[in-house]
Amino acid sequence: MKHNISAANPMRAQFEPKAPYAAQHFAWSFADGVGTVTLNRPERKNPLTFQSYAELRDFFYALRFATDVKCVVVTGAGGNFCSGGDVHEIIGPLTTMSMPELLEFTRMTGDLVKAMRACPQPILGAIDGICAGAGAMMALACDMRYGTAAAKTAFLFTRVGLAGADMGACALLPRLIGQGRASELLFTGRAMTAQEGLAWGFFNGLYDAADLLREVQETARSLASGPTFAHGMTKTMLAQEWAMTIDQAIEAEAQAQAICMQTQDFRRAYEAFAAKQKPVFEGD
Repeated sequence: MKHNISAANPMRAQFEPKAPYAAQHFAWSFADGVGTVTLNRPERKNPLTFQSYAELRDFFYALRFATDVKCVVVTGAGGNFCSGGDVHEIIGPLTTMSMPELLEFTRMTGDLVKAMRACPQPILGAIDGICAGAGAMMALACDMRYGTAAAKTAFLFTRVGLAGADMGACALLPRLIGQGRASELLFTGRAMTAQEGLAWGFFNGLYDAADLLREVQETARSLASGPTFAHGMTKTMLAQEWAMTIDQAIEAEAQAQAICMQTQDFRRAYEAFAAKQKPVFEGD
């Protein structure tokens, strides 16, 4: 939730809670301000389909208007994160499509990444086992990623005769792990090990598989209890400042911080500090 919309505001109807959402192509649960998206086709290592791509895109887009969801965890069922696009349900049909149809598909997949990057809630990836292709891009689109020793992350587009430039990989991956490392992974399609991912900054931490989801959800709850308006501003600035000079970024941050200083959460933090208490943030 980036903006708190009061019950008296005439725009309130546009910002209704999303927690009761009934997902069709993934599992969704919600508690304590944290929503968990679980890719749940474990018998196939949780591949994506045309339908799940579209629903995930629309779901993350809608989170911009949610008033209850303050942080999101994305994970996979059955010991794997996501094996990418389903070979039979996606790759096969793509070989029969026209160029305009293919462009609609590639734009749809990219729109999923855009929606994840544009929603104001922090997104945390809990990644075990196989994390490949489009699954690796979903992980990359998260704001933070946590894995296990068994996590294997592969941007394997060249393995199927495609460019490594897919869903924003050539923009996002070098910024995260460096140009040379990203080039190797995108040219070869080889799997990055969990230890490489941790050392290179892809993973923020590694946990035992049995503890992964619980630990990541605990981190998410900690963020959800924080100043959610300010978290949304932080995510916005992290994205916008890629295209700015240093001087532009400093000015943009001056404006962003001045806006945050007008929030009630800023006042609450000061009053709690003065009273030697822990602030209780409300997102306004």
